Amino acid sequence: MSRKKYSVAIRDVIAEEMRSDPSVFVMGEDIGALGGVFGCTRDLQKEFGKNRVRDTPIAEAGYVGTGIGAALTGMRPILDFMYLDFVYVAMDQLLNQAAKLRYMYGGRATLPLVVRGQQGIGRGNAGTHSQSVEAFFTHIPGFKVAMPSTASDAAGLLRTAIRDNNPVMFIEHKALYASSEEVPDDPNFAIPFGKAAVRRQGKDVTIIATSLMVGRALEAAEALSKEGIEAEVIDPRTLLPLDLDTMLKSIEKTGRAVVVHEAHKNNGVGAEIASQIMEAGFKFLDAPVVRLGAKACTLPFSLVLENAVVPGVDDIHEAAKQVCYK
Repeated sequence: MSRKKYSVAIRDVIAEEMRSDPSVFVMGEDIGALGGVFGCTRDLQKEFGKNRVRDTPIAEAGYVGTGIGAALTGMRPILDFMYLDFVYVAMDQLLNQAAKLRYMYGGRATLPLVVRGQQGIGRGNAGTHSQSVEAFFTHIPGFKVAMPSTASDAAGLLRTAIRDNNPVMFIEHKALYASSEEVPDDPNFAIPFGKAAVRRQGKDVTIIATSLMVGRALEAAEALSKEGIEAEVIDPRTLLPLDLDTMLKSIEKTGRAVVVHEAHKNNGVGAEIASQIMEAGFKFLDAPVVRLGAKACTLPFSLVLENAVVPGVDDIHEAAKQVCYK
């Protein structure tokens, strides 16, 4: 085990997979000489050269299309998005091509493509550089969607993504890059998709949280504990596939659920999770499922306003407390 930052864990897995598999390569903006704005590809071009660590023009649709073609012909491309807000420029390539090609080819083709990058609040990057985009990709059949909340999960899930023969949206968070923890040194360490993590055990209420919200949910759970409420915190880790069984097992014990994510509440992944819980676990519930998400406004530039728009520790604490008293 080695203590690593979230960003370094990502970089090391990319390097290890590139060393072990010559078909793996990386493309994106400013990933070569600069090493990525957040350092996730630092020094990779020095080791692997410009053919395997390719700086691209500011043309997302172009390099996504190139990556799709490369994946169809036997390569394993990793497409690096400086900000995942920029995927909107390449939606036709992603939603109409990457997501559908295995089906359109009748299963005779594979598409081992990883689209990775960061999203979310934390730096005051404002409305077009702070969005959360995961819901778009959970709606379209063909993608797998991973959202690691820790350095160890970032490493284990990314290795699984690179080795998968399907397109994977690998969604990181800018505010987590500096966080660190012990990460296994095993070059084959991988976390299977569809296996949620129980981050904290509890008996009174289940809090299901994604990405940055996992840490906030854990803080809220500690505050609740001081008031005699023991919250169980579950991190889905992947949204597609989704580990509903772990959530239902927790809710069977607690009888109550709060679902929290940073993306806008309206039509966010929390709505889907809540719906699945209601359909499959209604008999376990002692109160309606509560959802928390960003308010229905553009992400502001001000850090103070930014944090006022998305759920905070106090919001999670209050929601869990209220659902326990219903």
